[in-house]
Amino acid sequence: MRLTSLPLSRSLLFAFALCAAGPAGCAAGPAAGEPPVPLLWKVSDADNSVYLLGSFHLLKPTDYPLSKDVDDAFADAESLVFELPPEEMSSPALGAQMGRAALRTDGTPLDSELPSETRTLLTKWMESNRADLQKTGLTAQVLQRFEPWFVGMTITIVDMTRQGLDPKFGLDAHLASRAGAANKPTSGLETGAEQIAMLDGMGRQEQLQFLAEALSQSADGKEETMRLHKAWRDGDADRLWNGTVLEMKRQYPDLYRRINVDRNNAWMPRIEQRLNVPGDGDTLVVVGAAHLLGPDGVVEKLRARGFDVQRVCSACRD
Repeated sequence: MRLTSLPLSRSLLFAFALCAAGPAGCAAGPAAGEPPVPLLWKVSDADNSVYLLGSFHLLKPTDYPLSKDVDDAFADAESLVFELPPEEMSSPALGAQMGRAALRTDGTPLDSELPSETRTLLTKWMESNRADLQKTGLTAQVLQRFEPWFVGMTITIVDMTRQGLDPKFGLDAHLASRAGAANKPTSGLETGAEQIAMLDGMGRQEQLQFLAEALSQSADGKEETMRLHKAWRDGDADRLWNGTVLEMKRQYPDLYRRINVDRNNAWMPRIEQRLNVPGDGDTLVVVGAAHLLGPDGVVEKLRARGFDVQRVCSACRD
């Protein structure tokens, strides 16, 4: 079964840890049956290994506990690497930095550049979500001061949180908290400033489309979001690639290159360094699942460079 193409805003949340920025760690709620099937690979050379784990940046309490495969990889790893350093993920300064970058600089309100249909939908959305916006410290008047990409991201996060998916339960935050409790060293593959620059660097037409899609999907996007979440829970790499990442590549090739291919290429030397360093210290790398999938993904790039790459999935063998 093919996953229906998701709007750009939800696809970006699948790729950026920045959008999960918030207090690290979460209290696991009651288990929803079996643990999620992990998107987990083990990459090895002669003396050590790197585990690659595909994250979902917004999750539910019922997505915990994790599978034994993930627990074993965590136990085996001497250190963990995330998209962003955990201390930056959990810092309120990151949200403030994102807000500053997204501020409009020409003195005009957001409505002034929106097509009439988008403007009408935005007004309706803000009116019906006034209470949720106030919880974030934002109001309809305040949102008028920001660029379309930031408002589109806000709309999607508010909607997905209402659907039960929450950044504070994201896999990154959970494992960063566990690493801190276990005194395991952590680091990041990039900085929040770099992620913000990629979002803020979207072209004007991309930004307007981003906002329009977030608004149009606000009322009926729950089904597609839940399909994405289920595909991640099922560990279905093919469905996630065909229904999310490949669709982004086809519809937004320039944006796909900037947020996926270019970042994957920049991460490769840092991941390879973990494999090439002498000794038997293993590393668990936790990044958005989109970065591990397909021919442009980190998994296939490492395989092409001659490393032994194996999927770790006890449930898959069944």
